[in-house]
Amino acid sequence: MFIAENVQVSYGKSRVINGLSLHVKEGSRTAILGRNGVGKTTFLKSAIGILPISSGSLRFNGEDITKRKTFKRSEAGLGYVPQGREIIPMLTVKENLELGALGHKGIHIDSRMEWVLEYFPALKVHMSRNGGVLSGGLQQQLALARCLMGKPRMMLLDEPTEGIQPNVVIEIADTLKKIAVETGITIAVVEQNLKFARRLADNYVIMQKGIIVSEGRMIDLSEDVIKQYLSV
Repeated sequence: MFIAENVQVSYGKSRVINGLSLHVKEGSRTAILGRNGVGKTTFLKSAIGILPISSGSLRFNGEDITKRKTFKRSEAGLGYVPQGREIIPMLTVKENLELGALGHKGIHIDSRMEWVLEYFPALKVHMSRNGGVLSGGLQQQLALARCLMGKPRMMLLDEPTEGIQPNVVIEIADTLKKIAVETGITIAVVEQNLKFARRLADNYVIMQKGIIVSEGRMIDLSEDVIKQYLSV
């Protein structure tokens, strides 16, 4: 589904991603873990095309997307929810959702929105409210729902639990898992919240200094590995 081969990404003269290779299988749920500053967000930004890679290659659904613009990757089925959600605060919930379908062919917005809201029913009573007045938990649900409006085949999620109450974190994990199981959508999620990652993901990779240093099934993630690479 998604293959990164020997990817390098730099900010000026500073190399952040240093030869990273990752294979994400179709229908899987993969947590990308690691301490702050190891390159997790940078990798997601390069995967969606916000940041260029300096070497290596990216393939999605059998096609080389290394040089494709961000909107072309989105059209191909890559969805992205950035850290901090980045909803449009002055647009209503409904308008934010409509924006998620912009540029995607063959989407009947009303029926798609009705389908998406079945996964995020808490948004239904807020459709006419501006996104900026919603709680952090509702804003995150809106960001995820907006991503789903574009009919993604794979969702790239950057720290979806940031600033969210614990009870909502559990709800979001369960909702994302349900979406993945019922639709076959592939999920790759950068996350600091290990409890959330374990609840959602079936696989993990751990990054350190811009490369992957450990990977496997989430059920096999050991306390020794957690202590070595994740504990503060």
